[in-house]
Amino acid sequence: MQVGDAKLERYAWLAVAAAVATIGIKTLAWAVTGSVGLLSDALESLINLAAALLALAMLRLAAAPPDEAHPYGRFKAEYVASGVEGALIVLAAGSIAYAAVPRLLAPQPLDAAALGIGLSVFASFINLGVSLALIRVGRREQSIALEADGRHLMTDVWTSAGVVAGVALVWGTGWLILDPLIALAVAVHIVWTGIGLMRRSFTGLLDAAIEPEDRAEMEKIFAEYRRRYPVQFHAVLTRQAGARRFISFHLLVPDTWTVAQGHQLSEEIEERIRSLVPNAILFSHLEPISHPASYDDIKLERW
Repeated sequence: MQVGDAKLERYAWLAVAAAVATIGIKTLAWAVTGSVGLLSDALESLINLAAALLALAMLRLAAAPPDEAHPYGRFKAEYVASGVEGALIVLAAGSIAYAAVPRLLAPQPLDAAALGIGLSVFASFINLGVSLALIRVGRREQSIALEADGRHLMTDVWTSAGVVAGVALVWGTGWLILDPLIALAVAVHIVWTGIGLMRRSFTGLLDAAIEPEDRAEMEKIFAEYRRRYPVQFHAVLTRQAGARRFISFHLLVPDTWTVAQGHQLSEEIEERIRSLVPNAILFSHLEPISHPASYDDIKLERW
């Protein structure tokens, strides 16, 4: 395992620890108040724990070296983590609604609201700190699993803020129906978040192209070498797989060049692209620029 992968695992373990801590704190807050809003918050923390454990497992799988059965590695495992996490969020929303509807029909008074609010706020500060760290590291290391886990925790922070506001309003106004209404609003909000995560994961599993900014940097390099040498480029294909960027292109060189000349230039171009596109894995193919067959394989499939 590489150093960067080990660092990602440490942050995933941090998410696990935060989930365990907040489950205990929020469950206690629900137990002392009887608030279904706080219960909804505690249920989402259970999902946080499942998501953090799944992210940890998928990060380990994605970090496994390529082998004969998986020559391109297992980098897409991170998309599995974020996709399943989105589904778990939707499941949590269903559980919240199931708990809130009976209270909507028969509102119940809350006990020890001040203590429950204090406990929930304390748990939210834990989640806030961890979520900011996960999002920052996930973006920097191009880890969709870690970033998704961070965004999930950030959603939990906003959810907790809404729940605390609802409990405080019930406590201050005596309007008992606000508690289940806030819980249902939380359910709707996290459904939207879950669907967004699933959509993003589905797009990644379909071999989406790399970001437009990275493709623009590549095109600048190709344009530079077209000016410097009598060469051309075509059949440029890109795709993302977790943190990795797969890039392939054909380099058309003068017929009089030796294989060594073409290979040296190709290596130089690949190195330039790696310096600009993070986590890039490149494949290049040399072709004679004047041979008609060189232009028959511009598309991915050849018939």
